[in-house]
Amino acid sequence: MPKLGVNIDHVATLRQARGGVEPDPLEAALICEKAGCDSIVAHLREDRRHINDKDIIELRKRVNTRFNLEMSISPEIVDIALKIGPDQITLVPEKRRELTTEGGLSVKKYEKKLAKIAELFNKKGIDVSIFIDPDKDEIRSAIYIGIGVIEIHTGSYSLAENKKSQKKEFNKIKEAAEYAMSNGLIVNAGHGLNYTNVKRIADIKGINELNIGHSIISRAVFIGIPKAVKEMRALISI
Repeated sequence: MPKLGVNIDHVATLRQARGGVEPDPLEAALICEKAGCDSIVAHLREDRRHINDKDIIELRKRVNTRFNLEMSISPEIVDIALKIGPDQITLVPEKRRELTTEGGLSVKKYEKKLAKIAELFNKKGIDVSIFIDPDKDEIRSAIYIGIGVIEIHTGSYSLAENKKSQKKEFNKIKEAAEYAMSNGLIVNAGHGLNYTNVKRIADIKGINELNIGHSIISRAVFIGIPKAVKEMRALISI
């Protein structure tokens, strides 16, 4: 049964729309934990468009499950993350103008830099994950530099316009996940997963955790956070 990580970025997005203090992403995180999620995910972007520095300080203090900080590989963000000390970091690509993360981070392109960053966090006992496309070459590069956890980007699967293309993208994810697990990696998955497409990914044998944000927060607008989390938890547990 996969674990469920809930990304609370879009609670902060709603707060930033008015520039005030509510809704508070920390409060949302604590509610998600009570509803049964296994970890809290937040992305500290370089432009601070939603989650800010104060948020991650408070999350680090108050999260009782597991705090997974998504982050770019910029020196500023790396320094902040080292000071905060989350339970896990997930390294992701970041473009200033993108609405959301558009693809996986190329381990092949940044091997040396990623290896150095991973070493810094591993020395502090912080787990390091890299968000990558379902590509065996990228997985091999992750293995080469000693990364133990990957998160497979499920965006292309989630955006597939018909059953045929969705099946094709699913097969890529399944093959990549099985290849990574056969080589000793812990495999998570996420991006664009929702209440109608998550089950297929959850059923991949050995998947460790699914990280889901936008669909849960969107559902919560209508039924509340506790029920939205419980519904997703039930879907991936069947």
